[in-house]
Parts: sequence; structure tokens; C-alpha cells
Amino acid sequence: MKFSKEIKVGILTIGAIALFIFGYQYLKGRNFLKSDRSYYAVYDNVEGLTSSAPVTINGLRVGNIDNIDFLDRSGRLLVKFHVDESFSFSSESVASVYSTSLIGGKALAIVPNYESAARPAEPGDTLASHTDNGIQGKVMDEFIPLKDKIEHMVVSADSVLTAVNQTLSPKTRLAITNSLDEVSRTLAEIRGLSKSAKLLLTDNKVQLDRTIRNLDTTTENFAAISDTLARIEISGTVKELQDAVAKFNIVLGDIASGKGSLGKLMTDDSLYNNLERTTRQAEMLMQDIKLNPKRYVHFSIFGKKAGEYEKPEDRDQ
Repeated sequence: MKFSKEIKVGILTIGAIALFIFGYQYLKGRNFLKSDRSYYAVYDNVEGLTSSAPVTINGLRVGNIDNIDFLDRSGRLLVKFHVDESFSFSSESVASVYSTSLIGGKALAIVPNYESAARPAEPGDTLASHTDNGIQGKVMDEFIPLKDKIEHMVVSADSVLTAVNQTLSPKTRLAITNSLDEVSRTLAEIRGLSKSAKLLLTDNKVQLDRTIRNLDTTTENFAAISDTLARIEISGTVKELQDAVAKFNIVLGDIASGKGSLGKLMTDDSLYNNLERTTRQAEMLMQDIKLNPKRYVHFSIFGKKAGEYEKPEDRDQ
């Protein structure tokens, strides 16, 4: 059976159209050769999720996003997606939008609820929705407070610079400039003094070395003298001193006990009484000599007779 040219062209055209549709749907993630199941989820904001975005379960790609459209006048979005695999999950599972990388790209992850006793999800069911900010969201959450602090710091720094600029009048700035010039000149003088000191040390290196050697010799001699003084035997001197102290203690003991002349003098009251009486008699004798000197010294050129003796007064009465 022969086909006319027009029929052949028509068959090829239909085949090309079918192939185009199949390829287009395949590129969108829809494979007509496999049976799939469609589900829905409602979001307030899809955070950049687009059609043909992958749908994953535990990180494995199991389908694609079919369509995203407005659900009602409130602005909520209805997301339709399909799952190719025969993996069964409960109707209480969650459809979560997440970031696939730091630079962008969103995907939909089905988070199965393994502990739920609810029925398995059927095609056409609407799953609970959730939006995960991911790493980018966490970075933004951390960056926003930091941004506020940086802005506050910049404003504070600008205020400080403004205040400093207002405080530094032209006269003050000139004084600061002059001070810096003085510091520069002082540093130059210090460098000059350092060079002079270096030259002085270089010129007198021999004398300094000799002085240091003499100082080392003096230190060694002093150390030798110290060692000699440390080796002096002083135990004999200490023993003699202890003997002298012991003898002195014996003498003090004899005196306290009344032994010897000094001991008797210190302890015998009769000796003290005799000494006191002798002293008193000597005093009376001196008084009598003063009152009656002629009794003891008689000298007369003409032979005059001495007067009668007058007894001195007793001082004890």
C-alpha cells in the first residue's frame, strides 16, 4: 500500500509535533511513559520557587513542579507538583520549600511523617506547607543585626569625626603640626646622639675592655677574700667568751652568797655600821679641829697658855 506524499507529510508533521510535546514535557520533568501522582500545596510566598523545579524525598529527586498559580484574591499561591516514584507517604506529610544552594535556586521537599497513623496520601491531596529559609535565610538573619550595628557604628564615627573637625580649629591644627615638627626634630637629635655614642664606644673600645677586665679581676679578688673570711675559725673566740661569761657568773654568785671581801661588804651589816660610825667620828674630829685648832696645834711666841677644850656638839643629838 502506497501513501501519497501528502499523507506522508501529515504523518511526519504529527510525529514531529508529538515528539516536540513529549520532549517539552520531558524537559519540564514530566515523563509520559511513567505514571505519576499529582499533589497540591498552598503557600503565602513560594520564595522564588518556579515551574519544573525538582521535588525530592530525603534528598532523592522524585518529581517536578507542574504549575504555580494564585489560589484566591488574598494572594495565596497554589503549587501543583507530581511524584513519579511509587514511594508511599502519609497524608500528614509536609511539602517544604528550601534553597538548593547559597546563590539561589529553590526546590520542594516532601517530609514524610513516618510516625503518623494517617492514611497514605492519594493523588489530588493537598499537603501541609512549610517554607525553610535555609542557609541563606540564616545568613540574612545573622547579617541584619550586624548591618544595624555597622550602620550605628558608622553614624557614631561620622559624629565623632564631625566633632573632631569642629574642635580642631585652624590654630589648633597649626599647633599640632608644629608639635609634630618638634617631635621629628627631637627624633633626629636622638639619632645624632645615638651615632655619637656609637662613635665614642668605638673609639674607646680598648679602654672599656681593659676596664671591664680590671673589674672582673677585682670581683674575683673580692670573692677570694670573702671565701677566706668565711673560712676563719671563730669557734675558739666564741668558747673563750663563753668561759669569761661563766667566770663572771661565778664571781657574781660568790658576791651574792657573801664570800670574799666584796661579798662580805655587800652582805655584812656590821661592816656597814662600823664604816658609818667611823665616818661620823671622822666628821666630828674635823669639826673639833675647826673649833679648837689650838688643842692640836699649839704655837706661841710669848708663851701664852692655851684655852680650855670645848667639846664639839654631837650631831646625832
